[in-house]
Amino acid sequence: MNANLPRLPILLYHSISAEASPRYQRWAVPPAVFADHLTYLKQQGYTPLTVHRWIRMLADPTIARPLRPILLTFDDGLADFYEGALPLLTEQGCPATLFVTTGWVGKTARWLQSVGEPDRPMLTWRQIIEIDASGIECGAHSVTHPQLDILPVADARREIFDSQRTLADHLGHDIPSFAYPHGYYNPHVHYLVAEAGYSAACAVKNAFSSPADDPLALARLVVTAETNLPRLLADPALPVAPLAESLSTKGWRLARRALRVRAGFL
Repeated sequence: MNANLPRLPILLYHSISAEASPRYQRWAVPPAVFADHLTYLKQQGYTPLTVHRWIRMLADPTIARPLRPILLTFDDGLADFYEGALPLLTEQGCPATLFVTTGWVGKTARWLQSVGEPDRPMLTWRQIIEIDASGIECGAHSVTHPQLDILPVADARREIFDSQRTLADHLGHDIPSFAYPHGYYNPHVHYLVAEAGYSAACAVKNAFSSPADDPLALARLVVTAETNLPRLLADPALPVAPLAESLSTKGWRLARRALRVRAGFL
């Protein structure tokens, strides 16, 4: 554990909604709970930043860093971000980063079939353009939300490059940030993200980030409906990135690849 490094919390939310199927319920944080999270962060003197703003601060020593920075990130691009999260973020003047799965925009979250949510609505392009204009950073989250680390390189490249291109075309500006679907990546995927020109990419790791963290594999802390946020942010047992990839992570990747081979996808 890198106990001497400053602990930067990068929070990972998925859904901000009071409604969810039983198997997806833990990933859906009710708006009232999310509002309490924002109030707590303000009371504790945290300064929310976007992912790109944090990376710019790290790269430019002339930009002053706040005493207690925190990054709020939202994966997937579900419609409930617009309905449940955006009004609260706007009310609090709180910047955040939303990672959009571009292939499902205006459709439903078909990859959530296994947790009973294949019909969960996704944001529309009109909403994403409005969100971007409000000051929320919109980053890419692949095209179809696959496990990038077990895809053929050519397929992973398309997911990484095409999602960035589609977002840039709709929003009219560069897209500097990416989030790995499911948090999964490997050296090949990491290289492709760098090749695409992203300046930052978010993984998961369930660890605090730090100024020494890999900007293309930033550690995040998952927030669920059951998360006690004060306890999470104060937990001394949580590691601080950078972290070496564990043997269990490597083993899980091999297991997932084997399942994909048996299913005839590789």
